Amino acid sequence: MRALKTVAQTAAATIGTCAVIGEVNWAETLGASALAGVLSVLTSLAGLPEAEGD
Repeated sequence: MRALKTVAQTAAATIGTCAVIGEVNWAETLGASALAGVLSVLTSLAGLPEAEGD
């Protein structure tokens, strides 16, 4: 759920920024949003107690 929220926030920020510039680059928006989602998932997995190896 956190990753989806991150994807949506990144997409909104990218679209807003591009709209100010004048044209929305959809490929760039989707790419940045997907990358943010992947990083969010990886961050969440790294924070799981089961992932900590002692």
